[in-house]
Amino acid sequence: MIHPSSIIDPAASIHPTCTIGPYCVVGAEVEIGEGCELTSHVVVRGPTKIGKRNRIFPFSAIGLEPQDFTFKGQRVALEIGDDNLIRESVTINRGTEKGGGTTRIGSHCFIMAYAHIGHDCQVGDHVMMVNNATLAGHVIVEEYAVIGALSAVHQFARVGTHAYIGGGTIVTQDVLPFTKTVARREAATFGINSIGLERRGFSKDRITALQRAYRTFRRMNNSQALEELRKDPHPTEDVKLLIEFMEKSERGIIR
Repeated sequence: MIHPSSIIDPAASIHPTCTIGPYCVVGAEVEIGEGCELTSHVVVRGPTKIGKRNRIFPFSAIGLEPQDFTFKGQRVALEIGDDNLIRESVTINRGTEKGGGTTRIGSHCFIMAYAHIGHDCQVGDHVMMVNNATLAGHVIVEEYAVIGALSAVHQFARVGTHAYIGGGTIVTQDVLPFTKTVARREAATFGINSIGLERRGFSKDRITALQRAYRTFRRMNNSQALEELRKDPHPTEDVKLLIEFMEKSERGIIR
């Protein structure tokens, strides 16, 4: 299952059900789980742990050194979950010592061509990154978020669960869960991502509660909106998550 043109370090651990296509390079301290496929011309460096049934397409560079001036060869790692699709020329860097040491990608993600995930990023399950989407270092992307083509997320920013970022958006602050954020002259939110939430099985009542909370956020400043949302004696779990996200924001929130 390993093409003779590929170079595999003896210190790599590759499950016997994996397929390694032509001209791949797999370094030491790389662990590749059951049923994975490296189609061709893929480079993987370690320490990197890749879970089960991942497909990685040509010219992707996985687990290479972080693009950080302070990196001096420290032992840092990359962890990737299961059932991810990583398309052509994707770059995913290992972590840095100052950032916790490990970059993590969840499971069931779709990372399209030329996307970049920088050092120490924490990417949740079911995330979609469209062509040329870019995460700087230390970015947190929560589950089911969609980052549109040619969009860039500033270091240390957070993208909330089920958020949708439109193509060509420059994200310099935190993106609220469940919302749509699209670039004009600067990034701005445009309401709840209702179509995306419907597709994921959210009921009308759940979406209506989120829309009501978003209207509160839109007509008030952040602190006033938080105070108003906290007055609800019976907030839904989604609204609780929205409040918690706002409370923990360090970079501010895109409005």
